[in-house]
Amino acid sequence: MKREKNTLFHMFLNSCEKYKEKIAFVYKIAEKEFEVTYQKLFDDVLLLSRELRAKKITKNSKVMFVCDNRYGWIVTDLAIVSIGAISIPRGSDTPMSELEFIMNHSKCEFLILENEHIYEVYEEMIKKLSLKSIFILEAENIHTFFDNTYSYNDLLKDKKIYKNDIEEFKEFKDNLNEDDTFTLIYTSGTTGTPKGVILTHKNIMYNVREMPYIIALKNDDIWLSILPSWHIFERAVEYMSISQGCRTIYSTIKTFANDLEEYKPTIVATVPRLWESMYTKINSKLKKENPRKARIFNKLVSISAKYNHNLRVLKDELPVFEKRGIFSTFMVKTIACMKLIFLYLPNKLAKKKLKAVQEKFGGRLRLAISGGGSLPDFLDIWIDAVGIRIVNAYGMTECAPAIAGRALNCNTFSTLGLATKDTELIIVDESGNKLQNGKVGEILIKGEQITPGYYDNDEENKKSFTKDGYFKTGDLGKLTIRNELVITGRSKEVIVLASGENVDPSRIESTISKLPFITDAILVGQDKKGLGMLVVPDLEELKEYVSKKFNKVVNNVENIFADKKISNEIKKEMNKLLNYKNGFKRFEKLQNIHLLENEFKVGEELTNTMKKKRHVIEKKYKEIIDRFLK
Repeated sequence: MKREKNTLFHMFLNSCEKYKEKIAFVYKIAEKEFEVTYQKLFDDVLLLSRELRAKKITKNSKVMFVCDNRYGWIVTDLAIVSIGAISIPRGSDTPMSELEFIMNHSKCEFLILENEHIYEVYEEMIKKLSLKSIFILEAENIHTFFDNTYSYNDLLKDKKIYKNDIEEFKEFKDNLNEDDTFTLIYTSGTTGTPKGVILTHKNIMYNVREMPYIIALKNDDIWLSILPSWHIFERAVEYMSISQGCRTIYSTIKTFANDLEEYKPTIVATVPRLWESMYTKINSKLKKENPRKARIFNKLVSISAKYNHNLRVLKDELPVFEKRGIFSTFMVKTIACMKLIFLYLPNKLAKKKLKAVQEKFGGRLRLAISGGGSLPDFLDIWIDAVGIRIVNAYGMTECAPAIAGRALNCNTFSTLGLATKDTELIIVDESGNKLQNGKVGEILIKGEQITPGYYDNDEENKKSFTKDGYFKTGDLGKLTIRNELVITGRSKEVIVLASGENVDPSRIESTISKLPFITDAILVGQDKKGLGMLVVPDLEELKEYVSKKFNKVVNNVENIFADKKISNEIKKEMNKLLNYKNGFKRFEKLQNIHLLENEFKVGEELTNTMKKKRHVIEKKYKEIIDRFLK
């Protein structure tokens, strides 16, 4: 493919021609299922593109697009791409103040909304803006002569495709090149004000071109889509699926479990938090239904995990940060071999029994991709033990999104695998000096997928790139001797205690989340004498824990927290996990905890990929933090 044709629209046209009779998307409306072929996708995108152009959307027009997962999302997105306009996508749960900031900062001219309800939510803010036109996907015919608001029903009254439409539509490819901006994605911001990430066709096409090889993607693969479509991870997955003629099933968190069994996907793309939720639900459900079966299940998982670990010792598939001596290696492998012999029959039984879990995922799942952040070790081990091949991937919006991944080209467990093709990845110290493998420092990267910069934000651009062009990820990590990446934390999130000790909150939070009565937790303690934890409990599990441990009935979080004996025991349970054996230091124990009554919500305390907005949470609970960490 010539470089000047390296755009999303060229890819779309090629796929629609090559796979026109194949099913591209499947979705449901009110329990009724709809299947869309690549030919139908082509027609739908052409028709919408024609009407949006008629309403004066042109190349480089900025289009704010507020919508959640649905077939109309991908049609609208590709129609905007075909014109060469710049989409600025967001989910329907975006807070009004954040949306207003994004629309003003990006100087957007057009607005597309999912439905009338969303229009009503944002109506007051929308009226303050000078927009050329507003479009609503799901609404009755609403346009009047005196306003600039149109429903898709208004736009698409004429669904006939005329002779010249197809050629005219295809010719738009000649107006596009790989350096054109195709989207501006404003990060939800775990650390502050949203920043507009500029992504070009070159950035996204790197992912579309290179990623299929490392997951051996084929045109008979079936994706189950659950992540927000506007997020770059999900977008890249959908584009990649189109590029290879795959089928994508639109699912929801509510229907995800049923859709896994019904559609039997071969690949799913998720984020670590969804795996944490699944882990908790499966274990809690088993424990409530039959405690004996739960113990047996956990024992089977433990046997499978131990067998897998020792097999990896034998096959050199565990991270190594410095060369070992021949004798030391021989001894380690001999012990592993003896353990494998001992575990052989129990493991055979365990693997057979654990196939029932795989059936819950449809029975055909060959890969589960977890992106957006590194999976906690305990989850990585658990998923692997139940027999699911997990691709532990690392990416950022700024990289559209791929940086590294433990895909089919790498079997080194407990790592994020190798950097993606032609990506330069180095680890540096605070002075910017390159560190040797095994040493922890900030991860810097160079590559075709990396953003040209942040929109209208010189200050961030200066901070985010080195003089020699490396992008500063803000993440801390180290490389194995084979150059596989291990994330150790985030430089901006490291808590510095009053004593000067540095603490990575993510390790402690993921370890604590193993406890069944914890839904979520956030570590606090910046500039304090010790560490504290804000805990979102699973109230039912916590009631059961209190009942068994103290023979006491409690009704709410307030009752539990009022009893110091109970809260101290909960803290004690947490600190048991934060021991030296698990790699924690003396100062990484919890000084105090506080139970929260409300869960963290997406759009408020959580980003759309369910990462915690630490600055928001710390500000919201500042009084509590100051009080319980004096």
